[in-house]
Amino acid sequence: MLFLLGFLVVYLVAVWTPFGQRAENGLLNRNGGEPAWIYDWSGSVYDSGALPPLDFTALPTLVVGTAVIVAVTLLRRCWWEGCAAIGVVVVTFGGTEVLGKGVLPRPDLVDAPAMLTAASFPSGHVAVPAGLVLGTALVASPRIRPYVTAAGMLWLAVTAGAVQALYHHRPSDVLGATLLACACHSFATRLLPSAAPGVTRRPRARSAIALVLSAAGALAAGARDDSVTGPLVFAAAAFLCAALLGYTAAEGPARTARRTGP
Repeated sequence: MLFLLGFLVVYLVAVWTPFGQRAENGLLNRNGGEPAWIYDWSGSVYDSGALPPLDFTALPTLVVGTAVIVAVTLLRRCWWEGCAAIGVVVVTFGGTEVLGKGVLPRPDLVDAPAMLTAASFPSGHVAVPAGLVLGTALVASPRIRPYVTAAGMLWLAVTAGAVQALYHHRPSDVLGATLLACACHSFATRLLPSAAPGVTRRPRARSAIALVLSAAGALAAGARDDSVTGPLVFAAAAFLCAALLGYTAAEGPARTARRTGP
């Protein structure tokens, strides 16, 4: 519920207030995405590949990631977790597609240029890693789950930073997609059978390393040659996305474990 509330608050403040629109529009300029450090891996350069899930790689990444979840489910025979994981992926990505294409409009409250008036909340590209990582965390074994989460945090931080630095999305867009994925995961964990106690032990050093790597990835992916303030905001939003994902992946099993206590 808190994630959905956060999703709604971010949307209303960033999209439906003049202050929010001016703040986010002010982060963008007319130079486009080329000054972004990650531009060469964006798929925009002729005869070059894109870093998944940027550009045309979004759908293939979603398909491959879903196939991995299905394979792990079959291997571990964790049927309930597998169904929940697929649900998280489908609802997260499907929700961003439906909400971002007409359901959640972006009114022009500040007479912005036409290039800044298109609806972009929430980000479908960010929904791909967010949904896949949280879905995979549901089917991964307790021993592997922390490593899946750490790698997923870095992947999400880089993706969220990149789509902002390339001017494909605003900070509210990446936060909205992440909050939607977290809400789906939280709901799924509440429907699953109770987990055995003791599966959520998280060494603080491992969590700290995951956060440091995510911060570094967010800074690098969000960097641009023509600005300092904008990239710092992009990196902060990307890091917050990674932190939310890490917290959600860890806290979901913790709630079910506590319910099994005496």
